[in-house]
Amino acid sequence: MRLHRLDMTAFGPFGSTQSVDFGELSAAGLFLLHGPTGAGKTSVLDAVCYALYGSVPGARQSGQGMTLRSDHAAPGVRTEVTLELTAAGRRLEITRQPPWERPKKGRRAGTTVDKAQTWLRERDAASGTWKDLSRSHQEIGEEITQLLGMSREQFCQVVLLPQGDFARFLRADAEARGKLLGRLFDTRRFADVEKRLAERRRAAESRVREGDADLLADAHRMQQAAGGSMEPPELTPGEPGLAEAVLGAAAVARSTAREQLTAARCRLATAESALADAGRVLDVVRERDRLQRRFAEARERADRLRERSGAHHEERTRMERARKAETVAPALDLRDSAGAEHARAAGAELRARALLPASLADAGAAGLAAAARRAAEELGGLESARRAERRLTELLGERADLDRRERADDEAREDAETWLADWEETRAGLQAGIESAQQAATTARELAVRRDPARQRLNAARLRDRLAVDTEAAEEQARAARERALAAKQHWLDLKEQRLNGIAAELAAGLTDGDPCAVCGATEHPAPARKVAGHVDRETEERALAGHQRAEDHRAEAEQRLGAVREALAAASAEAGDTTTEQLSRAVHELEQQYAQARDAASALHAEQERLRRAEDEHELRITAQREAAVRAASRVGHRERLDREHAALEEELAQARGDATSVAARAAQLERSVGLLTDAADTARAAEDAAQRLKEADARLADAAFRAGFDTPGAAAEALLDDAAHRELQRRLDAWQHEEAAVRAVLAEPETVAAAQQPPADLGSAQRAAEDADRRVREAASARDAADRCCAELDRLSARAAASVRRLGPLREEYDRVARMAGLTAGTSADNERKMRLESYVLAARLEQVAAAATVRLHRMSSGRYTLVHSDDRTGRGRSGLGLHVVDAWTGRERDTATLSGGETFFASLALALGLADVVTDEAGGVRLDTLFIDEGFGSLDDQTLDEVLDVLDSLRERDRSVGIVSHVADLRRRIHAQLEVVKGRSGSELRQRGTR
Repeated sequence: MRLHRLDMTAFGPFGSTQSVDFGELSAAGLFLLHGPTGAGKTSVLDAVCYALYGSVPGARQSGQGMTLRSDHAAPGVRTEVTLELTAAGRRLEITRQPPWERPKKGRRAGTTVDKAQTWLRERDAASGTWKDLSRSHQEIGEEITQLLGMSREQFCQVVLLPQGDFARFLRADAEARGKLLGRLFDTRRFADVEKRLAERRRAAESRVREGDADLLADAHRMQQAAGGSMEPPELTPGEPGLAEAVLGAAAVARSTAREQLTAARCRLATAESALADAGRVLDVVRERDRLQRRFAEARERADRLRERSGAHHEERTRMERARKAETVAPALDLRDSAGAEHARAAGAELRARALLPASLADAGAAGLAAAARRAAEELGGLESARRAERRLTELLGERADLDRRERADDEAREDAETWLADWEETRAGLQAGIESAQQAATTARELAVRRDPARQRLNAARLRDRLAVDTEAAEEQARAARERALAAKQHWLDLKEQRLNGIAAELAAGLTDGDPCAVCGATEHPAPARKVAGHVDRETEERALAGHQRAEDHRAEAEQRLGAVREALAAASAEAGDTTTEQLSRAVHELEQQYAQARDAASALHAEQERLRRAEDEHELRITAQREAAVRAASRVGHRERLDREHAALEEELAQARGDATSVAARAAQLERSVGLLTDAADTARAAEDAAQRLKEADARLADAAFRAGFDTPGAAAEALLDDAAHRELQRRLDAWQHEEAAVRAVLAEPETVAAAQQPPADLGSAQRAAEDADRRVREAASARDAADRCCAELDRLSARAAASVRRLGPLREEYDRVARMAGLTAGTSADNERKMRLESYVLAARLEQVAAAATVRLHRMSSGRYTLVHSDDRTGRGRSGLGLHVVDAWTGRERDTATLSGGETFFASLALALGLADVVTDEAGGVRLDTLFIDEGFGSLDDQTLDEVLDVLDSLRERDRSVGIVSHVADLRRRIHAQLEVVKGRSGSELRQRGTR
């Protein structure tokens, strides 16, 4: 990496734009950056670091970059840093602008915050032009880190060798030295390995303990299943021998359970044999009891049969008479049917004769039939008169239709004449309406063109009014956010000042007798400082800093929202103009009313055109109807004369046919009714005569059938006859008596029943109780056998699961032992790690050994061959081992601590260490070439001879085409180094002056 040019504007102490031509300074190989204290020498290096990484070293970076702005800069000048460099063979230009709190634009009071911006450009060697690469902070940061191969911390230690850092590194203990080397060489991956192994050890231990816990749980379950006869091992999860103890106890429990199962099976077999004997005795007693009860029931049934024998004889006699009467039943049915038919025929005859005239009331069937024939013949003669009467009705209808059509034609003709008289005036009015609608359509189109711009201005004015209110609210929120940010910053600064005032007590809290003090180096601490009431610790200060940063974020967000609202307000105001919203609203309302009226009037155009078309069609129809009505009136005159002649002839014919009736139809209706009544009366008279004859014949057959069946009269036969339900019921009772009698005889004749009745009564209760006792003993024995069987099965299952758990835990225990050994070795706690050195410390020790070897090359020249830096891996107290650093004095041949070096010796030893570290870090970063280095202060502690030797070493760096910038205010260096960059301090800010480069 080689720097070419640096431009700074309003950065740090520099109020105006300042430029540094590193190309000219680097040509000399060694150049001096000097100036009075506080002028801004270190700020030049901060600008280089900020351009590359977007932040400055150490505690100077705070407030999201807001503190980088120069207090000497004009309010309208923005802070900016531009760096031109070559990295990895590419010519790049980086420009960064930190966040800027600038005055608001226009006449508005207050300030607003612009976001930080970054540009990255690359020079095209072929065309000589710059090409934009990115404006993303993240992309540019990743690109620079990849090209340089270093983080910001590594860059500040390797390229910008800071004031006093390596002197502290030279004298630091192993813990502090390890922290610095860990940041530079990024050994977090080795620490992650240690952490990962520790996590794996804890996880494996947890799995083993969980497995042992499950195993113990199975042991307790086996104890419960064995009923307390098993004693589980008194071991905890993780103890050795737990698996063997559990398996042994399980084997003993299984053996005991099997012995108990064998004894339970024997008891069950004995109980089952006793139950079988009791069952057989119970069956014998039950059978004897059943037979005795059967014999007793048969005797009782026989007694009941003897008591009912008289009633049974009567029912049997009744059944015999009913069977005889069944032979007379058809004759009875025929007599009943004939009687019913005769009654119906006689009633119908009486009703029919009641409707006849008195002269025909006593006539026979033949006389009634003759009268019906005479009336029918007279009815047939009226058919011609009926047709004449119907024709007369039709003639009256036709005459009425002619009159109706004549009146309709007269009305239509008069209406057409009236309508046609106003036609010209109607047509002129309709044409005027069409012309008015066309004019309104033209006006509506013109108003539509003016309506949309007016609406847009009104919407913009309303938005302007809303944004004006939002702007006031946003300004109030931004003001409140700024006040909260200032209060949070002041609170943080106050707490930081309080912590710094009490830092001695905080440092004293970490002192231990025998360990050197970080401030004075003493190993005895007779009077360490004590914390006073209200002491502020690091955590309190960091919480205040976090609160300050959150308040700054809220303030920036509020300022951003305010800027967005103001921009929207300006856009809305530009579109709406100076006219008020109320005026624009009235104008739009009037325009909308005019447009609506014009549109409504224009919408009638089609309707007016349609009305004219319909009026013209109506005009044609009216003229046609007038002509057709005149033609129809002429044709109706002849038709009316023909109808009058036909009507007179029909009236004469009908007068003769009607007689004394009102009409032919009335006369025909009288004759039709007479024919119907006479015919019905004749039919009913003949039916009554036939029914009387059939009734006489049925009575004769009934009397003959009753005599042959043995009955004195037909009435006696009818009384003996039973209906179906009574016959079935009587037959059922007779069959039941016969069945019961046979069943009783059969039971009383059974030998075993008779023999059982002769024995003593059976004691069924005693036999049942004996069988129940035997059954209860069997159930108890079976339950005991089942419990023993389940116990054996459960113990077998749990034992198999315990054995499987032991087999499954085997690989886990082996893995735990292996991981635990590896974790202890990397953590430095294992007995195999003799120096108790952690893995990260081991890697850092190797890096420190490389750094000491590289530093010794330059230290040997700077000290005229006297001193050599060596690495020590001895453990110091309770600190780390492997990170010791000693110096070997060639004059005495002894190795001693670096803290014994003098001030000048400490400086050139630290410088040699820094240069050696830079070489090692460069190699670690992939061999990235560092062509520009800066060394900050420390040369004032050297004598002339040592200073010459140190400068010779630095000057020798030019052999590797490097340039070294020395930051110092030592006056003798201005005489020795010709290429200089001077920082001049003034009231309006510092300025840069470049000398000795041409």
